[in-house]
Amino acid sequence: MPKWLKISLKILAGFILLIVVILLGATLYITYNKTKVLKMVNEQLEKNVDGTLIIGDMKPTFFKGFPDISLSLKNVLIRDKKFAQHKHTLLDAKDFNISVNTAALFRGTIDINHIEITDAAIDLFTDSTGYSNTAVFKKDNKQVKDNPSESSSITQLKKFSLSNVTFTVDNRKAHKLFNFAVNDISGKMQYPDSGWRTDFHLNVLAKSMAFNSVHGSFIKNKVLKGDFVAGYNEKSGIINVSTMPLNIGDDPFKINAVFETAGKPDAGFTMHIVADQILWRSATALLAPNVTTVLNRFNISKPMDVICDLTGSFDGNDGGPKLYVTAKVNDSKVTIPGAELDDCSFNGIFSNNYVKDKGFGDDNSIIKLINLKASYNHLPFTIDTGSIINLIKPVATGNFKSNFPAADLNYFLEDDVAKFNNGSADMNLRYTADIIDYKINKPIIRGSINLRNTDIYYWPRNLKFKNNSISLNFVGDDLLLSNIRMQTGRSIVTMDGRVNNFLNLYYNAPEKILLALQIRSPQLYLGEFMGFLAERKSAPTTRRRGNSGNIADQLSNALDRGKAEMHMKVAKVYYKKFLATDAYADLLTTENGLIIRNVGLKHAGGSLKINGRVMQGRSLNRFALNSTVSHVNMQEFFYAFNNFGLQDFTYENLKGFLSAKTNITGGVTDAGNLAPHSINGNLDVSLRDAALLNFKPLIGVGKFVFPFRDLKNISIPKLDGHFIVNGDMITIKPLQVSSSVLNVDVAGVYGLTKGTDIALDIPLRNPGKDSLIIDKEELQKKRFKGIVVHIRAHEENGKMKIGWNKNHKKN
Repeated sequence: MPKWLKISLKILAGFILLIVVILLGATLYITYNKTKVLKMVNEQLEKNVDGTLIIGDMKPTFFKGFPDISLSLKNVLIRDKKFAQHKHTLLDAKDFNISVNTAALFRGTIDINHIEITDAAIDLFTDSTGYSNTAVFKKDNKQVKDNPSESSSITQLKKFSLSNVTFTVDNRKAHKLFNFAVNDISGKMQYPDSGWRTDFHLNVLAKSMAFNSVHGSFIKNKVLKGDFVAGYNEKSGIINVSTMPLNIGDDPFKINAVFETAGKPDAGFTMHIVADQILWRSATALLAPNVTTVLNRFNISKPMDVICDLTGSFDGNDGGPKLYVTAKVNDSKVTIPGAELDDCSFNGIFSNNYVKDKGFGDDNSIIKLINLKASYNHLPFTIDTGSIINLIKPVATGNFKSNFPAADLNYFLEDDVAKFNNGSADMNLRYTADIIDYKINKPIIRGSINLRNTDIYYWPRNLKFKNNSISLNFVGDDLLLSNIRMQTGRSIVTMDGRVNNFLNLYYNAPEKILLALQIRSPQLYLGEFMGFLAERKSAPTTRRRGNSGNIADQLSNALDRGKAEMHMKVAKVYYKKFLATDAYADLLTTENGLIIRNVGLKHAGGSLKINGRVMQGRSLNRFALNSTVSHVNMQEFFYAFNNFGLQDFTYENLKGFLSAKTNITGGVTDAGNLAPHSINGNLDVSLRDAALLNFKPLIGVGKFVFPFRDLKNISIPKLDGHFIVNGDMITIKPLQVSSSVLNVDVAGVYGLTKGTDIALDIPLRNPGKDSLIIDKEELQKKRFKGIVVHIRAHEENGKMKIGWNKNHKKN
């Protein structure tokens, strides 16, 4: 071994032995001067304490703080002078270990370099008046400056560590409550001229981080683990803290924080927090319950990038802290109340200080969505800037734009309302909507929805429309419909309309919705609209009658229960054999039928006017009509209406012009056919220049009474009669028929299927020349001059019998 190495090893060994001897001597010194040293420690600590400091016991710990001397203090207690009032002990430590400078100890002073606290509780309490138990620490070090010999009393801590410590900051004045279960905090201190600097490791459970205890705690019951760098500047009184990263639960965060401690009235803090790729629910779980409860009404499926700035004051007078959060979301599924948005991307902002100087409460909070792109039930849309304002009563606002194939509406409507093919749709809406209480506070919508060149199958009424265009414009509370073109089969309809107070009624009272339509058509084939007669089909799934919150449900409910008031002008109306021109009508749809008002049209050389209603039923639709027929060609009229269900009396038996007034009820099938034998009511008939052709019942009577007269073509210049229809039975009120062949008085009942019983009074004289008699009285006297035959035509055992009327009463 080289000589120099031997010498070096001997020196090193001697140095180590010297240190061991010194430490052993210090340990023996402390052991045999325990009372004196304990007094010195107490005096050193009490220099900064204005209250009660109790150390239960003290033992030296050999080599633990090498080269310093380690002292293990047991049952250390620190209380301020007002402990009896508030009952909050500042420090209660079972083990309080310190390392003291060995050289200073031999000089008779205590210089603490390291503090280790284990199994302890630290409680920093401030009452409602602003008094804090931290007042136990003296703030005036003037005596130190006046007495340089005591400079050693200014303790500069080199190391510190805490484990199994409960740390609480309870500020009743500022409504702040911080409570941590410290698993491990350990670090080193440096003291440059500007103040101090520390590097430390943190592993704590955050039981409460309530910046405002009224609203609850942030990051409650989350483990915080990470390495920090902190520094204090004496001149500015500012502490800077940073960590990269701090794990809160399973999520890493980058944090930079600034704390003001210079004793300013408005002293506060600022935190800048960055989280890359954090899930929505993980992020909301870190916030106070009042915010979390609202934000959890939403969800975002994929992780997002979040930046949070947190600013507040220590005195709590600002009601803070102030939150400003930004987030970036890409291609996620976003869940909102009542809907799910797919492929959603946006830049988000959250602030609890929406209106400056109105505090940092939930009612002054805003969620802002910028450049949002998404799809809802396959409908793509964009929102340039959308906002959700006031987390207590959230209101959403924004500009909604969308352009898509009309067939994509099928996903949106779930095939419950209608099915679309071909064409395109676009929406441009400005909305304001209460997203929670929209049943009470109705949305406000401005803008338009347009459908172009699309085919629509409105399946609840089994109606098919092709090549349709519709423009819906929301103006104020009203809905305006314009440029509507609809075609079903050969029918072409153009419309304009409006619904007053639409948005309110849509949610609150859909049965009060009234759509006023102005309808024009060059040609209308009523048979193509028979779906309106049928009962509305039920939805494929069970739908609630009220406001379920589902958009498709509500739209279907509104269409089902709302009413339409239609004012129609149609050049030509076709229905089976019926043709009318210059038709006009006022129609009102109801939940179970159709009200007909002021219907007028030209037909068969005359005109018709109708009022009434149609009531839908499961097996048969009922109608009640009042009509006026003016001077129509009887043959055309009876032909068009399929002889009104009569079998023995058809358009082939008639000639001339008919005027009539009816007040009838009846039934009509879903196909638009009159239900057999369903008509009831009154019928007043007036015939002019009429003729009865080949009417078999009368021919049968003629064969019996007038075997030599031709009754196949009987001209009737004028006839006025009153009939009562009751299903299969038509009651003929006393009726005088004056014709070219014979005169006859008729009364009785005509049965369409059975039950006919008619009395006929027939003068035998030939009335062929009566038309030349001008005097009415003379004509009446001559009418029954001569022999009068009284005949009864009635049914017996299913067969018609004609014979003398034995029950005839003579005048």
